[in-house]
Amino acid sequence: MKTGPGRIAINEVGPRDGLQIEPVFVATDDKVALVDALSGCGFARIEVTSFTSARAIPALADAEAVMQRIRRRPDVVYTCLVPNLRGMERALDSGTDELNLVMSVSETHNRANLRMTRDQSTTQLLAMLERARAAGVPCNVSLSTTFGCPFEGEVPSSEVARLAQMFAQAGASGITLCDTTGMAYPTQVADLCASLSACLPASAPLTIHLHNTRGMALANALAAWQAGVSRFDAAAGGLGGCPYAPGASGNVNTEELVHMFESMGVETGVSLVPLLDIVAKLPGLVERPLPNQLLAAGPRLRSHPAPGRYTSGLD
Repeated sequence: MKTGPGRIAINEVGPRDGLQIEPVFVATDDKVALVDALSGCGFARIEVTSFTSARAIPALADAEAVMQRIRRRPDVVYTCLVPNLRGMERALDSGTDELNLVMSVSETHNRANLRMTRDQSTTQLLAMLERARAAGVPCNVSLSTTFGCPFEGEVPSSEVARLAQMFAQAGASGITLCDTTGMAYPTQVADLCASLSACLPASAPLTIHLHNTRGMALANALAAWQAGVSRFDAAAGGLGGCPYAPGASGNVNTEELVHMFESMGVETGVSLVPLLDIVAKLPGLVERPLPNQLLAAGPRLRSHPAPGRYTSGLD
């Protein structure tokens, strides 16, 4: 089997992407406590919130308060999503370490999600990259519907490459390929990651953002890793989903991603035991059940007492 990098970096997106569509508003104190707890698990990055309109995403209306109140660790990059220049200024004023910009590769999803044409989004993102450069803050660009659009179907890989190269040349510190509705499959992921890695500069590394809508998130993560990708978005407990993507379910599950890679001997830097403790409390936070096979079964080497009939009579 072809192998990938011996160490990967995980960007925990649960506090932003995970909470943005939850029907129950999570209190600001609880959001801050969640980020602080995640900060102790060893994540390379944590996407804390989104500086978007409170009308559009009421679940994240407290973005400033959360970003300003978290306890920052020097070894963690605290990022946030910004949909426009106004959101960027709010994020900069709040001391965000890294900005994440977004647009869709497909026209229909971009209009639904951002209320703009792709040309309008492109113009805006280029202006935002310029503003971020002036502020000295790194700026990642996430491309939604990279692996398929729920409205248009297949998305040309050539268009993904065109946008990725354009934003990388404009100064993006990274490019994220988003499987917005879980339409990706492993060979598709491997091919696109390999081709883009070959044409993008080292200054704009790839991240992959996967959803488990059709149960292929871990398989797709493995395919991306085999193609050389070392940066992954994931959400604790598999929280999340796009509010403008019909049928989209949660993100790839962080603890399952960590468990898979660590079992393979790939370092993640994330401590699984404290992460599982956080995941166990998430159903209470969002006030709904979150089925979790890993939490129920435990890591693969968790041991159990042997049945009594095999131990009776032994010293």
